Amino acid sequence: MSTHKKHKREKRDKLRELYGDNTPAKGNSLSQRGKPKYLGGNGRKTTGITRRYFRKNLQRIRVVEDGKVVRRWVPVSMIRAGLIQKPVVREPFTIPDAEDNA
Repeated sequence: MSTHKKHKREKRDKLRELYGDNTPAKGNSLSQRGKPKYLGGNGRKTTGITRRYFRKNLQRIRVVEDGKVVRRWVPVSMIRAGLIQKPVVREPFTIPDAEDNA
C-alpha cells in the first residue's frame, strides 16, 4: 500500500471517530393495503417492497478541529447533543479584548 493511500485512510478513520459513520443504512419500504386485524379488518397485505436508504440528517457547518476552523458534514444529533465545538463568532472589525487573549 502506498503512503498516500495510508494517509488517506488514517484521515478518514480520524473523521469517522470524531463524527461517527455517516454512511446511510439500507432498508425496505413496504407498500401495503387492507385494514389491520385489531381494527376489525382481515389483515394487512404487502403489495410491494422497494429498497431504500435511511440517511442521517447531515448539515455542513464550520467546526473547530485541532485549533483550525474547517467545514464538515455533521449529523444534527451531534450538534444538538453538544458534541461539536463551533468557532466563536465575534463582531467584524473589532479588536479582541484583553480578556479574550488571557
